[in-house]
Amino acid sequence: MSLKQRISDDMKAAMRAKEAARLLAIRNLMAAMKQREVDERIELTDADVVAIVDKLVKQRKDSIEAFAKGGRTDLLEKEQAELAVLQGYLPERLDAAAITAEVDAIVAELGASGPGDMGKVMAAVKAKLAGKADMGQVSAAVKAALAK
Repeated sequence: MSLKQRISDDMKAAMRAKEAARLLAIRNLMAAMKQREVDERIELTDADVVAIVDKLVKQRKDSIEAFAKGGRTDLLEKEQAELAVLQGYLPERLDAAAITAEVDAIVAELGASGPGDMGKVMAAVKAKLAGKADMGQVSAAVKAALAK
């Protein structure tokens, strides 16, 4: 079953179970997916869906941070609930050691050295680790690998 189909089935299940918070998060995800399909006139693959989920997760994390600073616990809890639902659609994330190992392998493969090669390395790493790792951690690992 494709990820897109799984999300659609989960939305139906959330409707039947009357889980309002879960349903809202899934509907927002479905809307973002539909928007991308209409804008680009494409049929989304699982990789495309993971990229959309990853973007929405990042937005939720940014919102959670902002609401925490502003003392808005009501909105904070709503965003945390949505984040939990969205993270269920992401593949298992790599840990820091695995990210470092992948980055080191790609740096060696490309023969990159110094901060000038950051863009080239990031493009290769992003293609390989998209959806599998937090890109903030990946960027830090690339910087560390190129500083060696």
